[in-house]
Amino acid sequence: MQHRPRETERSCRMLLGDVFPNFEVDSTFGRMKVHDFLGDSWGVLFSHPGDFTPVCTTELGRAAQLSPEFIRRDVKLMALSVDGVEEHQRWSQDIVAYNNTEAGSQLPFPIIADVRRELVQSLGMLDPDEKDPGGMPLSARCVFVIGPDKKLKLSILYPASTGRNFDEILRVIDSLQLTAHNRVATPVDWRPGNCVMVPPSIPETEAAELFPAGVYTKHLPSGKRYLRYTPQPNSDPPV
Repeated sequence: MQHRPRETERSCRMLLGDVFPNFEVDSTFGRMKVHDFLGDSWGVLFSHPGDFTPVCTTELGRAAQLSPEFIRRDVKLMALSVDGVEEHQRWSQDIVAYNNTEAGSQLPFPIIADVRRELVQSLGMLDPDEKDPGGMPLSARCVFVIGPDKKLKLSILYPASTGRNFDEILRVIDSLQLTAHNRVATPVDWRPGNCVMVPPSIPETEAAELFPAGVYTKHLPSGKRYLRYTPQPNSDPPV
């Protein structure tokens, strides 16, 4: 008999290109709708197993340190944890202290409350191998990058035991924003200012017109001309 996925299973399949749900949530910034909070900006939602946990504290601290870089790219951050707003507010002071920031300072982004774990379940964020003292599954460390059109552009799912690298999240946002406006791709370990790749779908004559700075083709044993590079269009840093 063919297995038919349960409704909860189907709801966990958040695919690239899907419109991100416009959840109405409680947060350290008050009651808000996700789409209204983002406006015309890019967004990053990153989830956490719980408040007052060591890895999560270092992650939110690093996100706060890098907040000016996200703002420079017109990206709004949203954290999420399966605790309430009051716990989030108290935890925020620990994060501020971890960063050696002045006491009483506020985090530059909201932490969303999800006491009933409705959001993490609907988005497929639960980690079955990590449980709280009550035996409830913890939320995994999920990263969702949302475009100005409110569609999912990238997702990364880490287990609860592994902290994220926010420098890498900035790097992929730079790639997403570049490729959203230019018909290029970014190769392995690409950084802003490096050469980019010309997709095979663009004919050579069209590529010459699109990229007046020149197109370099790497010769390969197969003889196929698919590794094509060009200087990054608009190499100025994002504003």
